[in-house]
Formats: sequence, structure tokens, C-alpha cells
Amino acid sequence: MGILSWIIFGAIAGWLATTLSGKKSGKGCFFNIILGIVGAFIGGAIFEFMGGRGITGFNLWSVLVAVIGAMLLLWFVRKIRDDN
Repeated sequence: MGILSWIIFGAIAGWLATTLSGKKSGKGCFFNIILGIVGAFIGGAIFEFMGGRGITGFNLWSVLVAVIGAMLLLWFVRKIRDDN
């Protein structure tokens, strides 16, 4: 995927993750893009480690993997902030 595809992909995955998490972050589009892209790497690594397929392109499966990774990242960051 090209850089523009990753930006669009990250925006979609990040927005879905923040929407599904139930808490609005209010951080904006740039936050959602970064969250989605990092979530795609995290989700892809986890799924490949477990023997599945990670990010395979701009498709529904990859969005699902990225959203799961982004939601895990959101959960982890919120746990760290609550403990401090």
C-alpha cells in the first residue's frame, strides 16, 4: 500500500477503534490516523504470531485486524494513564 492508502486506512481504523471503545478522545483526525496505522502494525504482528493472516491490503479483513490492534493500544494507554 502507498502512503495515501495508509493514511486513509489509518483514519478509518482509528475512527472505528475510538468509536467502538465507547469513550471519545476528542483528539481529532491526526490522532485517529496515527492510532489506526500503529494499530495495524500491532494487530498484524499479533495475528501473524498466532498463525493467522495480518494486514493483507486495503480490505475488510485488514481493517478488522487494524481496529483490533488499535483498540488494544487504546486499552493499554488508558491503563498506563490510570495507574499513574
